[in-house]
Amino acid sequence: MARSLTRIGHEILERNRGAEDLVLLGVPSRGVPLAQRIAARIAAVEGVEVPVGSLDITFYRDDLRKNPARGPQHTEIPPVGIDGKTVVLVDDVLYSGRTVRAALDAMNDLGRPDVVRLAVLVDRGHRELPIRADHVGKNLPSARSERVMVRLAETDGYEEVRIAEGPSNVGRKGEQA
Repeated sequence: MARSLTRIGHEILERNRGAEDLVLLGVPSRGVPLAQRIAARIAAVEGVEVPVGSLDITFYRDDLRKNPARGPQHTEIPPVGIDGKTVVLVDDVLYSGRTVRAALDAMNDLGRPDVVRLAVLVDRGHRELPIRADHVGKNLPSARSERVMVRLAETDGYEEVRIAEGPSNVGRKGEQA
C-alpha cells in the first residue's frame, strides 16, 4: 500500500508539473486518509503542503432508494477553494464508476476546478459508466460476486486489501465502491 501511494504521489506531481494549484479531495471514509497520505508524500518530495479536503457524496448517489444510506459525512473544502485548481479526487476502490459520478456532481455544486483527475488505491474493473482512473495503485481484477475490502489504520485500526466472497453491491463504503 505504501509503495502504491508513493507512486501515485509521484505520478500526480509529474502530470501536474509540480504541486502548484493542486488540491486533493478524498471521498469519505477511506479516501480521506489516502488523500492525506498522498499529500504527505508530495510534501516530502516538493517541500510544499498540498491542500487536502473531503467531499461527501451521500446525497448525490443514484442508489439511495435501493441501498440504505449511511449518515452524511463531512465535506471540507480547503481554504484555497477548488476554482481554477487541479483537483485530484481520491478514493479507495474504483468499481462501477457511480461513486466518481456522484463526486463529480457534488464538486460541481462547490466550484469549478480547472482540471479534475482521479486517483484510486484499487481498480477492480466492472465499470458501468465511462469513467477511468488517472492514477491507480493496483489493478485487481475480481468477479462481480466478490467484494474488495480496503482497511486502513486511520479508519479500521489495521491495514489490508482483501478480496472476499459476497454480494458486490453491498453499498457500504470501503467494502464496495
